[in-house]
Amino acid sequence: MIVRDALPGELEAAGDLRVTAFLADGLLDANPAYATTLRALGTGGRGEVLVAVDGDKLMGTIMLDSWHAGSEVARGREEAEIRGLAVAPEARGRGVATALIRAVVDRAARRGVRSLLLSTQPAMASARRVYAAEGFARRPDLDWEPVPGLTLLAYGRDLTA
Repeated sequence: MIVRDALPGELEAAGDLRVTAFLADGLLDANPAYATTLRALGTGGRGEVLVAVDGDKLMGTIMLDSWHAGSEVARGREEAEIRGLAVAPEARGRGVATALIRAVVDRAARRGVRSLLLSTQPAMASARRVYAAEGFARRPDLDWEPVPGLTLLAYGRDLTA
């Protein structure tokens, strides 16, 4: 397995993988409209989409999103967000999420990002364990509610050390 930049022709497949993974875990139940956002991440020229591949098989994807006026939890230029971490259901348990997170942390650090942030649903227990193992800590001050009844939990990692 290698992690690399998504090729332009892979962005649609990465979006489909995100939606498939979220649907498999029931993570779109509270906000079905979010499927449109998941499919579109990285297609508008903003953000850096990475993919984990094994040969020609797409196993997972993640996006590094630098701070901008519409950021979900980043509050300034020295911060960036992880968006759309997803692993294909058949590729789970193979270290794909960890590899993607490490690649995005490395890329953010090389870009001079001081704090890397993300939002996750309470139901994403596996993802939260991986985030914690990779040095991310809860940031309850940044928790938010995109739709009534769905509170997203914020996590962050300081990249200055």
